[in-house]
Amino acid sequence: MARTALLTTLAMLAFAGNSLLCRLALRDTGIDAASFTAIRLGSGALILAAILMSRGKRPTAGGSWPMAAMLFAYAVCFSFAYRDLTAATGALLLFGAVQLTMTGYGLWTGERIGGLRLVGLLLALGGLIWLLLPGLAAPPWLEAALMLTAGASWGVYSLLGKGAGDPTAATGGNFLRTLPFAAALMLAMASTGTVDRTGALYAVLSGAVTSGLGYVLWYAVLPMLRATSAATVQLCVPAIAALGGAVLLAEPVTARLLVASVAVLGGIALTIYRKN
Repeated sequence: MARTALLTTLAMLAFAGNSLLCRLALRDTGIDAASFTAIRLGSGALILAAILMSRGKRPTAGGSWPMAAMLFAYAVCFSFAYRDLTAATGALLLFGAVQLTMTGYGLWTGERIGGLRLVGLLLALGGLIWLLLPGLAAPPWLEAALMLTAGASWGVYSLLGKGAGDPTAATGGNFLRTLPFAAALMLAMASTGTVDRTGALYAVLSGAVTSGLGYVLWYAVLPMLRATSAATVQLCVPAIAALGGAVLLAEPVTARLLVASVAVLGGIALTIYRKN
């Protein structure tokens, strides 16, 4: 259980880091969304291929084209949405869609949620609403729709990943398979693409560290969680992103933020540690 908690915590920190790095790059540097996406995916593919080859494995041995398509759909919608969403709003929309997708699948396949797990889910949702909704201006509809699509794509990707086998091989194979999609995106956006050094650095960090290595951790922990628990645990990411945004993006730290974070993390603890 301690190993599960540690891996889950590291994966959630990585996911929150993606929101912060993407928003920071698109807000404060000269990189465009398409270039950020392509560099992110390329960096993730390179580091994972290097890890796999160091272990004597073929980089394309794992993963699948359906999973790669979901990974690319998530990444491209994520980047374009963050052109005009704050880190906290984007994380809320993203993981709200993830939660609905994965919990819906879990219930559709026969999972039941009750007792303390239900209390934990409601507590986490309540904390998330308390943190992000009161006083929050409605986000732009196009960017909101893109982020909801990113969340649904990530939810499907996570569910497919539960049976993907070796997590590093699967993640590496999926990243490599996204490269033709990324190349096509770059060609389509070539006339408007811009890249600067700082933006490229953020994209590399997002791809190599918080995406590539972060997803390996998530794959490793997924088999230890029910679909509904896997969905609920990701609700902590908006809280982490909001806390990070307070430091990196000058978002205010308030008592409401702290109380909501305790509620979200406490609710998640109930869904993870309760034996069913």
